[in-house]
Amino acid sequence: MAEMQLRTAAEISRAELEARDSGAVVVDIYDQIYQLQGTDAGYIEQLASVVDSKMRAVSAHGATVDSLRVAVLAALNIADELLALRTRCEMLSATVEANRQQAAQSAVRSRAGSLMGMLDAVLEERKAG
Repeated sequence: MAEMQLRTAAEISRAELEARDSGAVVVDIYDQIYQLQGTDAGYIEQLASVVDSKMRAVSAHGATVDSLRVAVLAALNIADELLALRTRCEMLSATVEANRQQAAQSAVRSRAGSLMGMLDAVLEERKAG
């Protein structure tokens, strides 16, 4: 039995090495090995770590051991975080846009006030002269 486990581990290691040689990124998510393709291995590993952590957190708080159910619940948690962040981003963008418009209006008012002052000064000189 131990010999069979060693062979399996060696085969997995060999498969991982071959996958890495072909440009794949090998990640472990919830005790499953995945070979993923992408241009940024570090980013893919970071994504896999987030998914793995979320699945483990869901599993720790629930009584389910069904990995598909854990994956769906983790996906729902991640989707909830995504939508909350999108909403916050939209609110911040709207605030930035409103502040930009206020600053532009303030600059226009200031410039208009300055031009009115200059025009008044010219008109006063013409009246006096």
